[in-house]
Amino acid sequence: MNASIGGSERSQEAGATQRQLDAARDVVARLARRLDLDLSVRLWDGSRHALGSAVTSPLEIRISDPGVIASLLRRPSLETLIRHYIGKRIDITGGTLFDFGRALQRRGGRARLRTGEMLGMAARLSPFLFAPGRRPADHETFQGDYVGHHRRSADNKDYIRFHYDLSNDFYALFLDPEMVYSCAYYTDWSNDLATAQRDKLEMICRKLRLKAGERLLDVGSGWGGLVCHAALHHGVEAHGITLSEQQLDYAREKVRRLGLDGRVTFELADYTEVRGRYDKIASVGMCEHIGLANIPLYMTKIRGLLADDGLFLNHAISGRAEKPRLLPKRMRPERKAIARYIFPGGELDDIGHSVAAMEIAGFEVHDVEGWRMHYARTCRLWCERLTAQRDIAISHVGEEKYRIWVAYLAGVGLAFERGTLRLFQTLASKSARRPPPLPPTRADLYR
Repeated sequence: MNASIGGSERSQEAGATQRQLDAARDVVARLARRLDLDLSVRLWDGSRHALGSAVTSPLEIRISDPGVIASLLRRPSLETLIRHYIGKRIDITGGTLFDFGRALQRRGGRARLRTGEMLGMAARLSPFLFAPGRRPADHETFQGDYVGHHRRSADNKDYIRFHYDLSNDFYALFLDPEMVYSCAYYTDWSNDLATAQRDKLEMICRKLRLKAGERLLDVGSGWGGLVCHAALHHGVEAHGITLSEQQLDYAREKVRRLGLDGRVTFELADYTEVRGRYDKIASVGMCEHIGLANIPLYMTKIRGLLADDGLFLNHAISGRAEKPRLLPKRMRPERKAIARYIFPGGELDDIGHSVAAMEIAGFEVHDVEGWRMHYARTCRLWCERLTAQRDIAISHVGEEKYRIWVAYLAGVGLAFERGTLRLFQTLASKSARRPPPLPPTRADLYR
């Protein structure tokens, strides 16, 4: 009798499993007809199903078990999807996440599922509704106010260290030899990353019209690439500030290695703590960290540090300007994910508001240059370089953190390609009451 009951239960389980597989295959076939993508889906039984009519790409989405679909049905959010990817329950093989995103844009970007089609697929997935769900991983997230709505000055250090104090060796796997972690500048799209980053450092120095003997402040100096380049090639005295102890140690060692002691200094400090007066100031990839509410304070502080005839270059990622809203804007799912897993406390301004904030603080803006496609290429190269060093990266930070970073670099790079993210360099002087310290044209930048 017991054997009969056990056999009946196994038969029911087998039937439920088969119904789930049949439903998953049917949904993939429906998506293939509508989206016609050049990639495939591999289900938990090992079967491979094309997502298009003529698939040639080796790209595959792998789903480890039916519980993944069940949990996505119960909580259909980007957060759930990301957490399953981090836990390897959803995976991409045959290419990088950047390749996967491009495949979606290229062949499926204009295809949209109609309401009836979505309802039909939802109904077809009914065998998963009461199936046990796989709880997605919930590791490697920032434990605290990751949005930054109640930011205190002390929080800035926690935010920065969560992002930057992973491991200098980890960052070295995908950055250029100068360890420059910001948008590169491609004078030719075929240039490699090292060349493009050297060209970026030089372009910043040229825009600032650096002269020997001047004092340069780099707000958010990273691993010291800009200040060391400026001292070596333009003869300035340079000071950099950072909140990352690992960056500080690396940068100070670089100064010793290059023989720049006495000409280049670094300090572990928040921008609000800096004192002194500087002829030129650069802020590269820093403004994104401070929070929108602090931008007026930030611009006023920078202006107070700048000499009367000085120049300020602000290099920052920007979002698109939006129409005014009566109610506060909700954080988009992708931005929430980045805040939780990568950049806690980060917020993006739009370029119009940034320029207005600079003018309100007393700056005169002279030049605004968009580098969006430069950052798209930079992120793609970073993603490819990190993916190629997968095993070493995992040995430094673990597989979950590695997968988070690959997803982050791919997603941000694709956002720059689509235009949902932008990058601008803005050059300003302290006052419009005197002639600006600039030549009459930009010809000197391209000599």
